Amino acid sequence: MPDIWASLFLPLIRLLVGLSIGLLVANLLETLQWTATLARFAKPLARLAHFHPVSGAAFSLAFVSPASANGLLSDAWSRGWISSTELVLANLFNSFPAYLVHLPSLFLLIWPVLGFPAAIYVGLSLLAALGRTILTLILGHFILPAKAGCVDEKILPETERATKAPVWRKALLKAWKRFLGRLSKLLLYTIPIYILMYILQRGGFFAIAQGWLAEQMAFLSFLKPQMMGIIIFHLAAELGPALGAAGSLLQEGALTSHEIIVALLVGNIVSTPMRAIRHQLPAYSGFYRPTMALWLIIINQGLRAISMIAVTVIYVALCA
Repeated sequence: MPDIWASLFLPLIRLLVGLSIGLLVANLLETLQWTATLARFAKPLARLAHFHPVSGAAFSLAFVSPASANGLLSDAWSRGWISSTELVLANLFNSFPAYLVHLPSLFLLIWPVLGFPAAIYVGLSLLAALGRTILTLILGHFILPAKAGCVDEKILPETERATKAPVWRKALLKAWKRFLGRLSKLLLYTIPIYILMYILQRGGFFAIAQGWLAEQMAFLSFLKPQMMGIIIFHLAAELGPALGAAGSLLQEGALTSHEIIVALLVGNIVSTPMRAIRHQLPAYSGFYRPTMALWLIIINQGLRAISMIAVTVIYVALCA
């Protein structure tokens, strides 16, 4: 029982608390009519991409809480304020701020192990995230109708055009009721999907999948065997073991800093499917219907992999 508490229930509770807080914050921002204020910070970018103000507000909010940004987009989509196409683009648009949120903890995790190569690896990952956001701006500009890009008061939802600020108590009560209505859906989808991922993990499904993926990596045979070890560790969708192996090989002189960075970048790319299924599916299912959640994850992680391949190729070419 202690093992299942530590390995299943405690992480699940942490996930649900994080998602619930994000959802509650999103509801509060809308009820207190602060989404319009947040939207103004991203007004130039939202105008360029022909985004609705709510998408601009979600971009600003993602610098603080990516979960809250997802909650805001989910609510806007379910109410018909933004189309499915804009939802997909807005989700991709948040790649850069969402990565910045996790950057300090990622950097502090990698630096003690690798030293200066950590700065290069994190910088390249950040460049990939920035590239995804810029690409989204371009796609939005050409795909979405221009009339959606005018971030003015006249197109804001009715709740955001009120001339008088709502009474705090009334606003909080309204946000709480809306939150409780959404919470049941969050629990309904997130809990069983998370438990399913746990059962698959304990049943050895991911180990089998990792082994199969490792067997399919003949196209990476040009890499040193030591680099392949780091990549296989990364296939577990956990950075810790890969970092441990990389740090050991770097200290022993078995691999250069350049080779370590390439191995970590490639490992990041090939672990994309595992990371998407294990980590993102339970989280996204709490905000979106299963079909839309899966679609968002496929597009998000697919573009993420493509952008990481691009920066890896550029890095290898520059260091050749």
